[in-house]
Amino acid sequence: MASAKSSRSRPAGHSGVLQANASAGAGGGDGGVPLADKLKIFKTDNFDPDAYVQSKCRTMNEKEIRHLSSYLQDLKKASAEEMRKSVYANYAAFIRTAKEISDLERELLSVRNLLSTQSALIHGLSEGVHIDSLTTGPEDSAEQDIPTVEDLELSEIQKWSADFPDTLDVLLAERRVDEALDALDEAERIAADAKQNKTLTTADILTLNRVISENRQKLADQLAEAACQPSIRGNELRAAASALKRLGDGPRAHSLLLSAHNQRLQLNMQTTRSSSTSYGGAYTASLAQQVFPVIAQALADSVEVFGDESSYASELVTWATKQAMSFALLVKRHALASCAAGGGLRAAAECVQIALGYSALLEDRGLSLSGVLMKQFRPSLEQALDSNLRRIEESIAALTAADDWVLTYPPTGIRPFTRSSVGMLQPKLSISAHRFNSMVQDFFEDVAPLLSLQLGGSTMDGLLKVFNSYVNLLISALPGSMEDEANLEGLGNKIVRMAETEEQQLALLANASLLAEELLPRAAMKLSSVNPGGMDVMRKSGPDKQQRTAEQREWKRKLQRTVDKLRDSFCRLHALDLIFTEEGDSNLSAEMYINMDHIAEEPEWVPSPIFQELYAKLNRMASMAADMFVGRERFSTLLMMRLTETVVLWLSEDQSFWEEIEEGPRALGPLGLQQFYLDMQFVILFGQGRFLSRHVHQVILEIIDRAMAAFSATGMDPDSVLPSDDWFIDVAQETISRISGKPPRFANGEREVNSPTASVSAQSVSSVRSHGSS
Repeated sequence: MASAKSSRSRPAGHSGVLQANASAGAGGGDGGVPLADKLKIFKTDNFDPDAYVQSKCRTMNEKEIRHLSSYLQDLKKASAEEMRKSVYANYAAFIRTAKEISDLERELLSVRNLLSTQSALIHGLSEGVHIDSLTTGPEDSAEQDIPTVEDLELSEIQKWSADFPDTLDVLLAERRVDEALDALDEAERIAADAKQNKTLTTADILTLNRVISENRQKLADQLAEAACQPSIRGNELRAAASALKRLGDGPRAHSLLLSAHNQRLQLNMQTTRSSSTSYGGAYTASLAQQVFPVIAQALADSVEVFGDESSYASELVTWATKQAMSFALLVKRHALASCAAGGGLRAAAECVQIALGYSALLEDRGLSLSGVLMKQFRPSLEQALDSNLRRIEESIAALTAADDWVLTYPPTGIRPFTRSSVGMLQPKLSISAHRFNSMVQDFFEDVAPLLSLQLGGSTMDGLLKVFNSYVNLLISALPGSMEDEANLEGLGNKIVRMAETEEQQLALLANASLLAEELLPRAAMKLSSVNPGGMDVMRKSGPDKQQRTAEQREWKRKLQRTVDKLRDSFCRLHALDLIFTEEGDSNLSAEMYINMDHIAEEPEWVPSPIFQELYAKLNRMASMAADMFVGRERFSTLLMMRLTETVVLWLSEDQSFWEEIEEGPRALGPLGLQQFYLDMQFVILFGQGRFLSRHVHQVILEIIDRAMAAFSATGMDPDSVLPSDDWFIDVAQETISRISGKPPRFANGEREVNSPTASVSAQSVSSVRSHGSS
């Protein structure tokens, strides 16, 4: 009665509140309307909040909208208060009704169990009668139709068998999985004992086995359904998989375990979306945080439930590989693709390192996925690498078109050098070489992490190719090199400013040699100093470091061989300038020696102009090189030796020259032999210790022997026409002093060097022969 009275008095009890709310609302004209009527519009199934607000606010101004909002807030509070009072008023009735419903459920369950027991008993009796009727013969059928008292009394096993299906139904309904499994195992044991001891009839055993099989399948389906629920927790999933395995369906249990983790993984990945405002590293890290923990959990669950059995481990690896590949494809599509296309090598390397870092956490558990990831990432990394190298090459090609080939310290805007191995703070280079070195240093900082990704070889080879392209541009800057441009790789239609003066041409060599011998190898050392931070995928053992050091030494030798191309082009250019005139005539021909015996006037005994010019050029270039190759004097010396070698080898290998000397219509005469011998002695004198290698010295001696052999073929003795070696030394020394500006030093004091009548002794011949045999 109290509840009824409360419900009857409820509208009146709230009218005051509603009137107050209505007076504060929009218009205040519905103050007497009951609260239930006001709330009806919100209880309809097709209520649309947006449409409701639009209908109310379409013609309202700001003040009216505020009044409506206040009204709705008051209505919300009144509704909550009404709900609270209603619960308090009807709480006792709710408890009583719930208790009655619970009692009714228990009674219904009891009735169900009784009905099930009766049904099983009737079914068992009918099965037993049918099977026993098949085993009796006609002679004793009459006796079997009359049941005894013992047949009507059920044994304990029969009672248990009759109650077992209902007991199992209750366990399954209440999801008491472990107890249901124990009951099934106990039922199988009892069925086996009953069959052996014959405590149950054949019909009872068949019925019991059928019930066991059906309930096993029912429990398995129930467990599978539970494992497929998105809301299942980790412990519940492991318990379901373990129960399925206990039921004898291990493969299905393992597949459902992986399927559940895959479902969770897909839900996690749906929450990670690529954004144009987020950079690749953030996206990769966010995605990796969703993927790899799930793979790790799946690995842990599989090992916990199924152990290390090979068939399950193989399925797990296959599943994990598939998930890693999907992850790699997403990273490649949303992060690496844009980095690679734009040449963002550092960003691409960061994405890959993040992914491999998360993958490395699985390696401690015996699952390595880095190979799968790198197979997908490598093409993008190589594309980013190529884009960076191509950008460096294009930038340097543009700078060489405007380079004035003047060596300067690094200009503003170019990153400074560190102290070099020879003690220089800031080496001098031309502007294109400065820029090349700066870009290479930045490049190595970006590419350093790729060493751990097995891309160090591609990096070094790519940079060697770019340096080779730069050296080809330097070669094309040499005058006269356009004729050989077809032999230079990668020039295309690139325009290069010519190095007209010797100083500018030496600057080309200074650029290339300093880059190859010092700056690039020092920048490449950044690859060796990479500290991967303990990640197993990036660790390098001692033998690997030794191999990498050997590879860097070989790389440096390749750089130097590239510089040798420029050096050879430089020496060939200046050797040809010495040997040939602008009109194409030769300054070093056999006629210049043969004709000396066919002119009337007395010759002036000085070295031939070509060799004087060779010494003057070497002396001049050596002076300029001393300022350009500070700390690298060895390269300067080798350059001068190479230029001398080029001229001497040209003479040694000039077939037309030697055919004219040895087989020409006019033989080499005494004056011609003396001039030739003077030229060779002059080269030996000015070259010793500075411009002449041992090999070239031996070649000169062989040339002298060949000329003297040609002279001896005419029937004349060279000893009869050649002055002593001191005379040749004095003449050569006087010329060296004149060109270099130093006072002369004579071998035998002051003498008339132009007199060809100086004493000729046997020592001169022995001297030449001793030179030739050395």
